[in-house]
Formats: sequence, structure tokens, C-alpha cells
Amino acid sequence: MYLYHFGLTELPFTLTPNTSFFLALEPHNEALAVLMTALKTGEGFIKVIGEVGTGKTLLCRKLLNEIPKHFVTAYIPNPYLNPDELRRAVAIELGVKQAQRMSVQLLTQRIQNRLLELHAKGHSVVLILDEAQALPEQSLEALRLFTNLETETRKLLQVVLFAQPELDQRLAQTDFRQLRQRITFSYQLRAMKAEEVQQYIQHRLQVAGYKGAALFSASLCKKITKASQGIPRLVNILCHKMLMLSYGQGNYQMTRKQLAAAIRDTESINPSADSFGRINGKSVFLVAAFSALLLMLGYVAYSHYLSGVS
Repeated sequence: MYLYHFGLTELPFTLTPNTSFFLALEPHNEALAVLMTALKTGEGFIKVIGEVGTGKTLLCRKLLNEIPKHFVTAYIPNPYLNPDELRRAVAIELGVKQAQRMSVQLLTQRIQNRLLELHAKGHSVVLILDEAQALPEQSLEALRLFTNLETETRKLLQVVLFAQPELDQRLAQTDFRQLRQRITFSYQLRAMKAEEVQQYIQHRLQVAGYKGAALFSASLCKKITKASQGIPRLVNILCHKMLMLSYGQGNYQMTRKQLAAAIRDTESINPSADSFGRINGKSVFLVAAFSALLLMLGYVAYSHYLSGVS
């Protein structure tokens, strides 16, 4: 890959949410502030909505890492569960023993007992669900019933929902008006602006070990913003492909032609977003891959030569 070429210690633009690459830009700072404030109130549901690729899962993991120690968290990354599966998943996360073998009635009682036990020890309990738009309708209702568990002064369980905009569309239905009324705090993640995209790219390169001059110019970052619409995941995809091309061509500075090729090679970006030059993206990537292979073979042959000389 291009690590050695650019002096990197790791890939800077992977799609796996990695909190070591977290950059405290305005939208994510605001979202974290809302979450922390809401959790301190101890009431109801908290909702964070964002389009695909805006960094919800990364924000979710950042929250899990930074939540105050008196909170006990139950984290469910894939909530496509029926009500029974959801109850058992929550019970397992809370440390309820033999949760898989109990009847629903006994399980509900054990969950309540466990919540009361944690409350007596001074703990607050928060259930965090990522991709919450995937919750089946009956499971959404089961989730609402969870928040009925309370003392005279405080809810025993808070719920944080990270979801795509489809969740708002579902909650707008009359059937979910009770749940909708229990959402006390909500935040809408926005896409990045051009200056934020430039910060984001530079930050990820620095975290990955890059120490040289800027690889992506300000004007190129503006074009990346336009093509990606400021969506972090798409920025990652484009930058990764541009670095691959630059490595394959033996270059160091990113160019408009490389961006054009990366756009044309990315299905989730409309090819019309490339207004900076017509170029066959796939053929360029084939050339880059072949060039990279030749470079790698040359490096291996040279290493063998040196070992033979020594």
C-alpha cells in the first residue's frame, strides 16, 4: 500500500469508526454536549439523527469512551431485534444471569431488580442503540415500556438513539406519539463545511503519522467537499483512492485529475460531481494498481539484492 511512500504508520482514511481519529468539529462537539447535558438530567429518550456516513457510530463510540464513570452502559450496535430479543440483549448487557433461559415475565422482573440494584449503588443506567432506525415497530414499543421503570424521583433507564433520518419519519406516525413525546433532547448531525473538510483531512493524516507538507490543497479540499457533500465517509473514500493513485503514479501532491478519477470510481457519488476534467477513472486505477505492483516488486528485488550483497 502507500504507507511507506507517504511516511505513514497506519491507513488514515479507513471506514472503520476509530475514536483515535476523532476530530472535535462543531457538529460533533455540539452533539456530545447535548448528549452529556441530557444524560445529567436523567429523563427519557435522547436522539441523534444523521445521514448515512456523517459519523454517528464514531460519535456513539466516543460517548461510550467518555461517559462519566457512574454511568452503567448497555450498548446494542445492531437493534434489528424483536421485543423478546431486545429484552434479552439488554439483560445480558446489564449482567443479568441466565437471561436466555427465563420467561419474558421473569426476565422483565430481573431487569427491574438489576436497575434498582444499580440505582441503590449510585449508578445511572443508559441504553445506547446504534442504527436505531432498524428497530421493528413492536420493539420500539418495548423500548418505550422500558422507560416506565422508575423510582419516585428518577427514571431507572435512559435511552440514547443514534439513527438515520428514517427514524424521524417513523416517529411522526400517530402510533408512535407516546414515544415521540418522551424524547426530551434531540440533535441533527450536519455535514462538514469546506474548511472543516480541510481540517478533517489534515487531522487524519497527522494521526496516521504524516509529517510533510500539505498533500491536499485548500482548493482541492473545496472540490472534495462539493463531491462528497461534506459526508465524512465519502471524504474518506475519495482521499484513500487519491492516495492510491498518487502512490501508483509515483507522485506526492494530490491533483484534480486524481480526484476526478476517484469520483468516477465511487458508485455512491454522482459522476456529474466531477466538473474538473473528463477522465476514465477505472482505467486510471488499473494503471495505478499496476504501477504500485511494479514498485512493490522492485522494492522486494532490491531488498533481496542487498541481503545477497551483505
